[in-house]
Amino acid sequence: MKIEDDIKQAVEVMRKGGVILYPTDTVWGIGCDATNAEAVARVYEIKKRSDSKAMICLVDSDARLQRYVRNVPNVAWDLLDCVDKPTTVILDGAVNLAPNLIAEDGSVALRITGEAFSKELCYRFQKPVVSTSANISGEPAAQNYRDISQEIIDSVDYVCWTRRQEHKPHKPSAIIKLGQGGEIQIIRK
Repeated sequence: MKIEDDIKQAVEVMRKGGVILYPTDTVWGIGCDATNAEAVARVYEIKKRSDSKAMICLVDSDARLQRYVRNVPNVAWDLLDCVDKPTTVILDGAVNLAPNLIAEDGSVALRITGEAFSKELCYRFQKPVVSTSANISGEPAAQNYRDISQEIIDSVDYVCWTRRQEHKPHKPSAIIKLGQGGEIQIIRK
């Protein structure tokens, strides 16, 4: 299957409220429309995870990130300009997202992906895509497609074909929480 067709299928499934498995700039992810509360609830169910634990969303650009956070502090842009690995930022003032994706304190975890497949997927979808590791909560993250349990594969509506054959180490992103006053807290290195 061609990458374009794979992306088209994945986008179509998410537009209908479905859940996908897809390769990201880090580990394999379970994804859905980050603005659809029902789809987000299904992802929590699939992961057997409490919805009080927020999930990461992927976007394709700075401009897209700004549509989902009330006020992006300048330190966020400075940080994103100088990081050399995939880095998720937790920002206050989440807007225009499914309520069950926003943490109790009003923050959201967003990452601008630079990896070709996930970037194009987010670009074509025109909205943030949930990106939580393709595993049951508490189990190791699926670095490659072959690491994903059959239970997870069977519970989604579409499994992307791109990068299924890949066998190389991938690590989850760094996570940094930024406060409105410029405070920086490293959640995961």
